[in-house]
Amino acid sequence: MPDSGGVEPVDASPQEPQVQVFAVPPQKGAGPSEIVEGFLEALTSDDPHFSTARKYLTKEAAAAWDPERSTTVLADGPNTDSTRTRTDPDGGGYVYALSGRMIAKVDAQHAYVSEQRSYAAAVHLVRQGGDEWRIDVPPDGIVLGQSDFERLYLPVDKYYFASSSSSDGEPQSAAPMVADPVYVRKRIDPVTQAVRSLLDGPTNWLRQVVTSPFPSGTELKKGTKSLSPDDQNRLVVPLNERANGVEPDRCAKMAAQLFFTLQDLTPAGIEQVELRRADGGKLCALDADQAEASAPNRSLSGADYQYFIDDKHRLVRMPKNDDEVEPVPGPLGNGERQLRSAAVSRAEDRAAGVSNDGRSLHVGSLLSDESLEKTQVRSRAKQENDRLSKPSWDGRGDLWVADRDPENHRLLWLSQGGGKPVEVKVAGLEDARINAVRVSADGVRVALLVEKDGKTELKIGRVERQGTSEDPEVSVVELTPGAPQMEEVAAMAWAGGSRLVVAGKEAGGVQQLQYVQSDGSVVQGSTLPALTGVTDIAASEDERLPLVARSEEDGIVRLPPGANWKPVVKGGTSPVYPG
Repeated sequence: MPDSGGVEPVDASPQEPQVQVFAVPPQKGAGPSEIVEGFLEALTSDDPHFSTARKYLTKEAAAAWDPERSTTVLADGPNTDSTRTRTDPDGGGYVYALSGRMIAKVDAQHAYVSEQRSYAAAVHLVRQGGDEWRIDVPPDGIVLGQSDFERLYLPVDKYYFASSSSSDGEPQSAAPMVADPVYVRKRIDPVTQAVRSLLDGPTNWLRQVVTSPFPSGTELKKGTKSLSPDDQNRLVVPLNERANGVEPDRCAKMAAQLFFTLQDLTPAGIEQVELRRADGGKLCALDADQAEASAPNRSLSGADYQYFIDDKHRLVRMPKNDDEVEPVPGPLGNGERQLRSAAVSRAEDRAAGVSNDGRSLHVGSLLSDESLEKTQVRSRAKQENDRLSKPSWDGRGDLWVADRDPENHRLLWLSQGGGKPVEVKVAGLEDARINAVRVSADGVRVALLVEKDGKTELKIGRVERQGTSEDPEVSVVELTPGAPQMEEVAAMAWAGGSRLVVAGKEAGGVQQLQYVQSDGSVVQGSTLPALTGVTDIAASEDERLPLVARSEEDGIVRLPPGANWKPVVKGGTSPVYPG
């Protein structure tokens, strides 16, 4: 610290609040352990192409090593186990053992895949050019600790269209947009990385249920190195020849995909996306209003009301920013049928309610006093808590509910909220029971609370639809962990395109509320204010609207953005937003 001299102003960019890490090349004469440690530290740098990390490798290994192949994320490493360091019997080299507790891997598609297991790998060193040690067998891809991963990588939602298609294979105008979460390097031109990832197509997990209007083989124009918005927040994206002949309507959908993918990647957002042909000519341009028209389910207008079941077992509602509670219009709010849980359609024109004994499911209007319709869903479970779960509407207008009967637990689907219930095939559950179901707004993913051996976990599945309108087949496949860090999950709700809010606890911990991505990764800085005994929670895709929860101690409470939990009513259950 200087103890004399003047004070001078220093310019600091508000967009670079974190310390950047610069890789250091190997020192002349460095020993094997210094080479290994230096290489691992270089992997945590902001070096765009890992050119410094390659300097720790032999020439042959540097040419063959592919850091984009995968990123392994460790909770407590990577550690170099010095007790296992040994002289290589094949020729005077060294083998260093890397170890740690693996929590996930980011694959070549930038998809985060939760993978909880121990990690072990070997790094081999030889002498190169006389006395210099270099690594000739590096680990596959990149290996990082969790804190470095969170510092270096940024979650991004790519957007595609749900695969309901017209006869010519083009997405229908009403097809919802689906968020496909990936991770890109935070400081290495994330806009260009996100565009390239979008053009490469959806991740393998989502590929079967989404489509993209970009013609096959579309890439950025050759020679394009970096994309950035101009001073008016307009982004120009030059494409190769494969996109030259697209029609205006199709081009608008392509631009909408880019618009929503990039919206949160710049401090001021994107005002317009312009696509250009390989010769520089304009294909189309899209602003915010036009993007919303191309993807109506992406609108941020939010729900008009929040809903819950009051102490008289009626469905009631609250305005967005008001604590005034009133019964909903129609049969679900007049006390004609006592309810224990409910779900409101995304158009807020209908609602489904489970009877107070949990045996039956009813559907009624929220716009008129039409008679309540009793569906064909019945539970025969002996205990009330083993009967029907809270229902859930998807973005297509279909209704989902779980029957928790120990003798016949099943997941049911009702087309447009009525007709004969279809039993949904759920792959990979074995003897587990579904206790809660929430379907995403796009209708292609479902969040399930699954109970097995006395523990309840969050699972995310892909919804696949086959068959005909007369004989539909609905299945949920490829279940993945939604909150692998939590030992017990009590409640969850969708809170965005690929985000959920979860109430649960880690092993040996207390219950906490936090946001998680549908791929199982935790949203950084996502832990919410504490709330005791959360049994149910509701969230909107619009982040400006408050969370609503039911606490055993405080009843129905709300959490406005940037505030703390605020009690609404002591008596009440089953808080819901439309969906």
